[in-house]
Amino acid sequence: MENISSLIKKISLGDNQVIARSISLIENEANGYEDLLKSLPVGNVPVIGITGSPGAGKSTLVNLLIEKFKNENKKVAVLCVDPSSPFSHGALLGDRVRMNKWYNDPDVFIRSFATRGSLGGLHPKIIEITELIKAAPFDCIIIETVGVGQTEVEIAGLSDITVVVFVPESGDDIQVMKAGLIEIANIFVVNKSDRPGADEFVMNLQLMSNYSSHHVHDIPIIKTIATEKIGIDELVSAIKLKLTVNNNRKIKLIAEKAYQIIMHQKMKHISKQEIENKIEETLKSGDFNLYKFVELYFSE
Repeated sequence: MENISSLIKKISLGDNQVIARSISLIENEANGYEDLLKSLPVGNVPVIGITGSPGAGKSTLVNLLIEKFKNENKKVAVLCVDPSSPFSHGALLGDRVRMNKWYNDPDVFIRSFATRGSLGGLHPKIIEITELIKAAPFDCIIIETVGVGQTEVEIAGLSDITVVVFVPESGDDIQVMKAGLIEIANIFVVNKSDRPGADEFVMNLQLMSNYSSHHVHDIPIIKTIATEKIGIDELVSAIKLKLTVNNNRKIKLIAEKAYQIIMHQKMKHISKQEIENKIEETLKSGDFNLYKFVELYFSE
């Protein structure tokens, strides 16, 4: 592994190859990666989380946000978290392919990750990777999550603002929101709003916001048609406004990040393969009880 001070200097200068290599060090937990993380300078780059329904057009919206920020001469980092195979944990999709317009742009850094079985729609090392990216000279970081529904609230503990994307056909997703999404959203986007039922969906969204016990009635609802670049200026304006008024979340954000890192550290020694092997062995006895198995596993 390269000298840590040398790595950090190159990261701070925006060397995308070194940034990519350093991300791989963190992903693979290579020797010295923790020292690298502990040596990172404090970064204040705003993080924008994009989440919501599968197929809602999140990647198209992210593409347009990159374009808008680029037009303002800003450098953008995009972290795309794709669904992963439950067997190989490899990514099933590649957002980098969908954003290939920016692949060779020196002011845009795009990296795709697999969730690797994480239930929160995020990569297990996404907090550490985001902190690394913050040490580079980017003006903003966009994190697009896989859109797995109510478990995706982890994004709120990572991003300064969270944009939740729906389409008019997402009527059932309003019920899902009661389980978490409405609490984490800073901005709602109803994409493909030229489709039938869009106005009714927006009205229902407004009603839920107004009657929510979480005091989120001030959440803007932006109607967009991403394929036609309609509503994107309004979305960018809403994002910038929210970034200026959301400073009071800082302590909660840091606490949530610390909690996630501690949890992952505590789970490091647990091997799924070992659990599978022990289950296979126990099943042969014909007397398998899941709760007894778990108790015995942790007592060993």
